[in-house]
Amino acid sequence: MKSPKHAPMNQFPVIEDCLQVGSRAITDIAMEAGGAPFYVYDRQLMTKRMAEMRSSLPNGLIIKYAIKANPMPAVVQHMSTLVDGLDVASAGELRVALDSGFDPINISFAGPGKMDWELKQAIAAGATLNLESENEMERAALIGDQLGVQPHVAVRVNPEFELKSSGVKMGGGPKAFGVDSERVPAMLQRLGELNLDFRGFHIYCGSQNLSEESIIDAQNKTIDLGYRLAEHAPQPITTFNIGGGFGIPLFPGENRLELEPIAENLEIRMRETADRLPTAKIAIELGRYLVGEAGLYVCEVVDRKISRGEVFIITNGGLHQHLAASGNFGQVLRKNFPVVVANRVVGQEREVANVVGPLCTPLDILAAQMELTAAHPGDLIAVYQSGAYGYSTSPIAFLGHPPPAQILV
Repeated sequence: MKSPKHAPMNQFPVIEDCLQVGSRAITDIAMEAGGAPFYVYDRQLMTKRMAEMRSSLPNGLIIKYAIKANPMPAVVQHMSTLVDGLDVASAGELRVALDSGFDPINISFAGPGKMDWELKQAIAAGATLNLESENEMERAALIGDQLGVQPHVAVRVNPEFELKSSGVKMGGGPKAFGVDSERVPAMLQRLGELNLDFRGFHIYCGSQNLSEESIIDAQNKTIDLGYRLAEHAPQPITTFNIGGGFGIPLFPGENRLELEPIAENLEIRMRETADRLPTAKIAIELGRYLVGEAGLYVCEVVDRKISRGEVFIITNGGLHQHLAASGNFGQVLRKNFPVVVANRVVGQEREVANVVGPLCTPLDILAAQMELTAAHPGDLIAVYQSGAYGYSTSPIAFLGHPPPAQILV
């Protein structure tokens, strides 16, 4: 039985056996960056992904970008021209979102541990707070009174169900995120007594999912839950964020998500929602799906060695710069991201090799026993699917190596 292969990575053309990003050879981009390692993101691929979303999903669906996926200011600036809303999870991300010129009312602020100074900044800016607890609700109301501003708020709900087959489960069972659904009616009663502008619900139960059936099931349950909770709302809801969950293929054997069945179901549910909650707009919130496939992480080969019959390609990049690709960002069993020798994608000589970084730890792996072009010092290694949860989620300062550059082309 053959081992499963990665889904085809054809978003970046290959010309004369060299990867191209934004119609430029990766070797030229490396010179512009001052050498590898670096991240490079293709704005055309982000625009194309959003165009596909708009043409496939129902009209009137609000699409929000969760900037935690890639908070590079230039990326957020570009995405702000394409989406209907931005989601942030810290005051730092809020600043990036505001600097893009986006309307603050369409910036939502999530996260279970918002500090008073963060609440103050968000309320003063006019962003929408996704309330994660009853205590946070009371603090937001008090700060609003002190500022003389009525805070815009939505209630983040921890549903009793989860998004099945998710890479990351954000709902169901005890969670730090949101308010348990059975507690929400009482919270809404209290919310109505406070000087808060209640806008609606945020129900997010999982991410990185490649099962259309699981996403449809979760969306149906989320919408049904929203109907029940809306009966307790102090005023008609205007915002109904049903989360995201759309994944991209990262590992061997994974296939790309099909939007058509999700779109067909959403079309039906949105028509129904227009009758039952006529003031509410349905929103989805995506991060990795919008930008993940538009990025590469590129590092340079510095050495090549044989150890007891195995080839080791040693680079100047690794887990300190791309924690997810090393397998240390949530993987239970380590699996390879798609990896190629970027300046000789096909090459003349192929081999099975391990690609590792320069760190003094056996965890510093970018590819384990993977078929690649035979690589030598000076060659460039590229890790696909690196446009999300790369630079900002990695321990950049580990062992004192310089940080990688980031380039948007």
